[in-house]
Amino acid sequence: MTLIRIALALAACSIALPAAADIYKCVDPVSGKLTYTNTKVGEKGCTLLSRDQNVSSVPASSAKKPAAATPSDFPKVDASTQRSRDSDRRTILETELATEERALEAAKKELADQESQRMGNEKNYDKVLQRLKPFQDQVELHQRNVDAIRAEIRKLK
Repeated sequence: MTLIRIALALAACSIALPAAADIYKCVDPVSGKLTYTNTKVGEKGCTLLSRDQNVSSVPASSAKKPAAATPSDFPKVDASTQRSRDSDRRTILETELATEERALEAAKKELADQESQRMGNEKNYDKVLQRLKPFQDQVELHQRNVDAIRAEIRKLK
């Protein structure tokens, strides 16, 4: 019985309560020195701070300065160079699209081959689905890539 009381007493003592104290801002009337404390030193010059108020002496950062406009003499790309870059980008995207479409067709063919096969240990249809899942994932991955590349090409127009 006493062992239980001791354990309860230790548990009660180990619970940490949040520290909450009033903070006072005191200004020395003679020197003007600023002091922050949790006890009122004297009635004169001490004011209770709100708990929501920041007690840092560092001033708050001012509003962000607006971004400077691009200067007129800033280097720009001439129209023919930009057209050349756009053409190169389109060529690269079309090459990637063709590669991804071939990979998609190969993944679909592999999935179809796997779907037509039935292993001897797959008496339960869940085992078939588990075996096919990686092949289905590959088809979905390549389809998403094809869709993304086509969207990029549409943005070029």
